[in-house]
Amino acid sequence: VQLQASGGGLVQAGGSLRLSCVASGITFSSYHMGWFRQAPGKEREFVSTISWSGAYVNYADSVKGRFTISRDNAKNTVYLQMNSLKPEDTAVYYCALRYTTGSRLALRPDEYNYWGQGTLVTVSS
Repeated sequence: VQLQASGGGLVQAGGSLRLSCVASGITFSSYHMGWFRQAPGKEREFVSTISWSGAYVNYADSVKGRFTISRDNAKNTVYLQMNSLKPEDTAVYYCALRYTTGSRLALRPDEYNYWGQGTLVTVSS
């Protein structure tokens, strides 16, 4: 399995970006996708996750109301629409895949099976 994240860049505070993550080499049909981020000197933290069907989503409190996760299973792609960006959103954003047949959404990095390479988001003040 390979995950390829893209869409990061430099944006001013209040601006928007959309991250994409394409999964390839998938051997199971049921998997959840998640986004995490890691700022310099900090641990990787949960941002958002979405179930296979898209019926279940979860967000970190810090991004609720500003970020929206979605997925297109026909394209094996998950998106993270980020609006009203703040300087504290600056980080490397990682997408992750978790094989599961259940509906419980995972919030810890160690619950995910595969990771993308990360894409840098920089928000200037």
